[in-house]
Amino acid sequence: QVQFVESGGGLVQPGESLRLSCSASGIVFRLSTMAWYRQAPGKQRELVASINHYGDNIRSADSVKGRFTISRENARNTVYLRMNALKSEDTAVYYCNLDQVTHGQVPDNSWGQGTQVTVSS
Repeated sequence: QVQFVESGGGLVQPGESLRLSCSASGIVFRLSTMAWYRQAPGKQRELVASINHYGDNIRSADSVKGRFTISRENARNTVYLRMNALKSEDTAVYYCNLDQVTHGQVPDNSWGQGTQVTVSS
């Protein structure tokens, strides 16, 4: 059974940093292109960043380039998202999953609970 468990979210002030973690199971993690997504209230889920299985091909949304860094640790089946210089518009629930550009649409029941990131002064 595919499972993703996200952690590391919280309430921070603008300009601060957070590091999110996602533990994956039920997939061949070392061969999978992974991605972070986010969903803000009233908006559709959007891709934040993705990383290929080697970790040498990374894509990021324009809105987070230069501020967010995706990385992975294949030995731990874990993908990370380092978020610096956070802005109020980064407030959302953050999820990890397979990269849908690479792997196709993922099943609805593959999404985890996500981790809430709130940026507010």
